[in-house]
Order: sequence, then structure tokens, then C-alpha cells
Amino acid sequence: MTEKSTVSKPSNHTHIGGQAVLEGIMMRGKYNWAIAVREPSGAIYTEEHDLVTAATKHAWLKLPVIRGMWGFYETMVLAMKAFGISAEHAGETEEEQLSAKEIGFTMVLGLGLAIGLFIVLPAVVTNLLVGSSIEKPLMWNIVDGILRLVAFFTYIWAVSRIKDIHRVFQYHGAEHKTIHAYENGLPLTPENIQKYETLHVRCGTSFLLMVMVIAILVFSLIPGKVILAAWGVSAKGWILLFNIGTRILLLPLIAGLAYEVSVKWAANHAENPFVKAIMWPGMQLQRMTTAAPDDSMVEIAVAAMELVVAREAREAGGPEVVAIPAID
Repeated sequence: MTEKSTVSKPSNHTHIGGQAVLEGIMMRGKYNWAIAVREPSGAIYTEEHDLVTAATKHAWLKLPVIRGMWGFYETMVLAMKAFGISAEHAGETEEEQLSAKEIGFTMVLGLGLAIGLFIVLPAVVTNLLVGSSIEKPLMWNIVDGILRLVAFFTYIWAVSRIKDIHRVFQYHGAEHKTIHAYENGLPLTPENIQKYETLHVRCGTSFLLMVMVIAILVFSLIPGKVILAAWGVSAKGWILLFNIGTRILLLPLIAGLAYEVSVKWAANHAENPFVKAIMWPGMQLQRMTTAAPDDSMVEIAVAAMELVVAREAREAGGPEVVAIPAID
């Protein structure tokens, strides 16, 4: 049995983040990303890769807002890779394991459903309730934004009732707890990790809620009436398509703005009362997307975390982290 892990020189707010996947967790650091998955046999499968980002070669990708836009894209790409690895190793049989094509199709289908549920449907319903956005632009955008939030909350609540998704949410909780323990400089043992809550200020759930809120502000500032008048567009159908199209095209910009608020600013001022008030709704929403994990899930989180922390220790020339003992 090996010695318990120790972490040297912890930071209050580490840059390390993660993602829950099927029966596993992916952790992402500065130099690499690693994934740990519980296989049907009970063994832990781990895999790590260098973190290759175009931002290291192009300084303009590090500019405010742009860094969030590019980071959002890279996060989605990495999420697909992590999901593919977990789907390959979490299945009981070959029939349950997804092929690369099936994973790609699932991701594209999921993106299409998200656009339909969170953009197209609210816009259509808003048109029915309010009328044309040209006649009542402010009211239209407010109602559209509220319906988008309702759709988001309803979706989160509905999927949380699914057993398999609930397990993913438990792994999500294990990821957050482990990051909390690391940020506080504690040995990464189940006893230490389980003391922390499952909520974290840098959670993707809070980020998505911030995207929804900022979207309402941004879309309300678009001079749709002026633009459509200049184009000579007056048909209700084309006006609706314009609203849907602008919402899709401006998603990267909104994601970049939300990144600056919820990741860069809020995470660095987490103890500020004003910041706490702004982030409170997103933190409470995490109560739906995270759940208390068992120790075996914590072990998975640590297995992924250890690979990232060990790489960062090597890059810094410090001591490597020793793996925790297996949980019986």
C-alpha cells in the first residue's frame, strides 16, 4: 500500500478544472488533461494527454472576451474527447460501448436539441405571446429571456431525475470536492475531500446560467428594428428568423463575456459580498447538477487529479504527488 498523497504549494483558487463523464471524471490543468474511468471490473482506467491550445501560439487569443470565446470552443472539443474515452471504457459489453461515429452523432444531436430547446422554442413561444419583436422589442427580449431560463431550469430538473444522469452528477460533486481539498492544501484522501461541499464558484453550471443572463442584456441592445428596416424586412416570419439567427451567431460573444464575469472576475473575488450575491443563483443551481458522491467516486476524481498535479509539479521542478491507496 502506498503513502497518501500530499500537495505542495496549493493556491486558493487553482486553475485546475474538470468535468464529470460516464463513470468517470476528466481534470484539466495548465499542461495536460487526464481522465479516470471506473471500468465494469472495478478497475480504474486512466489516460492523460498534453494540453494543446492555440492560445500559446497566438497572443490575441488571450485577450479579454476573445479568450473566453476560444476557451469555450476548446472546452467543447475536449468534452467530446473525454466523453468518448469514458463511453469506451464504462460499458459492460461491446454492444454498450459507443463508436466514434455514434459519439459524434450524439454530440451533434445534443447541440441541435440545445439550440431547439433554448433558442428556437423560446423565440417561437415569445412571438405567440408578445407578437413581433419590432412592435415591442424590450418586452419581446425580456419574455424570450425568461422563457429561456424556464426551459433551462426545467431541463436540468428533468434530467436530474434520470438514474444514470444522477450518477454523473455524483461524479460532478466528487470533482468539486476534490478541487476544494486541493485548493485548501489538504492531502487528497476521501476523509479530507468528503468534508467539502459539492458547490464551486467556477462550475460550468454557474457559467451557463451567467450565459443566459448576459444573453438577455446583449440581445436587448441589438437594434433589430433599425437593422430590419434598413433591409426592408417586415414579414413576421423573417423577423423571427432574424432573432433566432442573431441568437445563434452571438453565442460565442456571450460565452466570452460570461467567461470574464463568472470565471476570471468572480473566481478571483469569491469572498467579496457583491460577487457572492451575483453568483448566488448559479451556486444554488449547482444543487441540481451535483450530488453527494461515495468514496469510490472520490477515488476516481483523485486518480485524474493526481495526474494533472504530478505533471504541474514536474514542470515546476517540484516533488511529484504520490497516489492514494485504493479504496476497499
